[in-house]
Amino acid sequence: MERVVLENGALRLGFDANTGALVEIVGTDGGEWRLLDRPNLGLSFRLLLPLPGRRNNQVLGQRQRVSGVEVDNVARSAVFRWKSVVSEHGGEHAIAVTIRVRLNERQARWETTLENRSDLVVENVYVPYFGDVAHPPGEGAFQALAWEYMRARVWPLWPTYRNTRGYFGVDHPIQLGSRYAAGTPAAPFLLLQGEERGLYIGTGSTSPELVAWQTELVPGYGSSIDERVPAETVVAGKDVATQVAAVHLPFIQPGETRELTPLVVEPYVGGWQRGADIYRRWRNDAMTFATPPAWATEPHSWIQLHINSPEDELRMRFRDLVKVGDECARHGVKAIQLVGWNHGGQDQGNPSHDHDPRLGTADELRAAIKAIQALGVKLILFTKFVWADRATEWFRTDLIKQAIKDPWGDYYMHPGYMYQTATQLLDLNTKRLIPMCFSSEAYLRVCEEEFRKVLSYGADGMLYDECLHHGPALLCFDSAHGHRQGAPVYANDRELIRRFRGMLGHERQDYLFAGEACYDWQFEEYHLSYGRIRAFDDIPLSRYLAPHTPLMMAVTGFDDRNALNHCLLHRYVVSYEPYNFKGSLDDFPLTMAYGRQMDALRTELREWLWDGEYCGQDGAQMTDESGAPFGQYTTYRSRQKGTWGAVAANTSDAQRLRLDARVRDGRPFARYRLVDDPVWRPAEGGVEVPPQSAAVLLDE
Repeated sequence: MERVVLENGALRLGFDANTGALVEIVGTDGGEWRLLDRPNLGLSFRLLLPLPGRRNNQVLGQRQRVSGVEVDNVARSAVFRWKSVVSEHGGEHAIAVTIRVRLNERQARWETTLENRSDLVVENVYVPYFGDVAHPPGEGAFQALAWEYMRARVWPLWPTYRNTRGYFGVDHPIQLGSRYAAGTPAAPFLLLQGEERGLYIGTGSTSPELVAWQTELVPGYGSSIDERVPAETVVAGKDVATQVAAVHLPFIQPGETRELTPLVVEPYVGGWQRGADIYRRWRNDAMTFATPPAWATEPHSWIQLHINSPEDELRMRFRDLVKVGDECARHGVKAIQLVGWNHGGQDQGNPSHDHDPRLGTADELRAAIKAIQALGVKLILFTKFVWADRATEWFRTDLIKQAIKDPWGDYYMHPGYMYQTATQLLDLNTKRLIPMCFSSEAYLRVCEEEFRKVLSYGADGMLYDECLHHGPALLCFDSAHGHRQGAPVYANDRELIRRFRGMLGHERQDYLFAGEACYDWQFEEYHLSYGRIRAFDDIPLSRYLAPHTPLMMAVTGFDDRNALNHCLLHRYVVSYEPYNFKGSLDDFPLTMAYGRQMDALRTELREWLWDGEYCGQDGAQMTDESGAPFGQYTTYRSRQKGTWGAVAANTSDAQRLRLDARVRDGRPFARYRLVDDPVWRPAEGGVEVPPQSAAVLLDE
């Protein structure tokens, strides 16, 4: 086999000169890692070209012969060209494919162009497409990581493999997208992570075009009951491999030429943070962060309060909201997120942002907000623009025209959210929510008018619920909206907020734009992101990617020390939410007492815990009494002094924890104290952390 070989300081790639298939991938940084060393598994690209009566018609790149190859060894690049392609069921098609692979000092970059001169639509393009990605040698686990709801979604690859789609719908176990982040721009990179090294695959531009991350285990499980990958490289006479692809969904029409989103690949040594660092370096050059209002950058906490739902609780009238402001001032809580104030309550009547007259008049809402502000407390209004309520006459007669449409002209539908009564909790009368198209100028004007109403109440900001996704829609096929067939529905997520910001008067420039679980690119426009803790060992990907952006987490338990310690670990603003955000701060005194101590401590030590550089676990090593690595800690570095601080949390209900805690250069930390004990103790002899408590450590 004649090969084209490209190599830099971290990576060696080998291509079949006749087919363009990638037949060798070797990570050379930190010792040799042969990700792909079986040439027969080599792949190049894959296309989906639906035929009448045969939608699943594939073009397999490894079966195509290249029309030409151009190699520039000085530039470390190669260009592979195919003048036409042959599909599995449709013969030859006038579709030209050009793939350019070029290397810099550490990365390989794939740039792909398709010229569609056929009468078919190119729906899917798999490129780059790796025929196997073997786990790093000598390591005991291999997994895929990508962003999802402020954390990293983790999917095992080896020695077990987690299938994420119905086994009935695919030939092999597969991983493709997720509920909140099917792909870009929400999840702009994928990490294939071993214990000590990994492979980064990410976008090389800020294009909002949909690129999904796919892995596939072929031929399938060895033992399906425990999702075990075959131990052998060949099982039942078939090669065992983990295929990996960036899947573009461009829907390239006949006569159209399209350059796809470029992709970059880079191996790295270390844990997931080293992979995320590759993305951070690119992102910091490509985009900037919005500057929050000054009050939102201080150590502080919120309460979220729900006052109505589609089942008509009508919990509190507007004029009584001042009592909530008094309570916040008494407890030192800085802001109220008010939910269900709109006509019909939370998740009804969307996208209307009229006030609910059953709760009071517009003037009463304005007066309550003004009185709360006079107490030194901010009022943030819950908003939602992504959906339309299908049950409204507004949707049925007007908004339906701006709904995101599927290829058959039907609107997509979110199942909606159920509230309070058995009738609704059993999904009998749930309000169905229809994702709306932000690429429709008509719908953007609707949003602008609704935001104008939000501004009229005089609040300090808005929190846009579910701004992170348009589920279940990913592309819109209604060209009457003024966009092409298959346009990405995430494309105007930031444009919407830019337009809202343009509607602010000079005196409103401190208005807070917050959203739910904002994906990273949205921080160009959003000041704060709100979410919920799913598990104590969640990988805090959003915090690591946006170390200084205000991120907020819900705390709902009545003695919720572990959740509060989690907020201390990762510099999360606390959102107090007794009775699932339907109660008052006085309802859970134990949580409030510990939360106030925690906030006081990080205010006292804000040089590290608030204003310092969040470093994940980079600044320290911690072990328990047995000498085993301890994982529930984070580190912060003072930007003034360069000294280290750390937080270690004990999640146990009963067991006291004793730790050996050292700064990354091997020195013991100098001293530590607990959240609820102001006494500083020397750390050199060990750090003792009681159950459901947390210690703060300093190296000075």
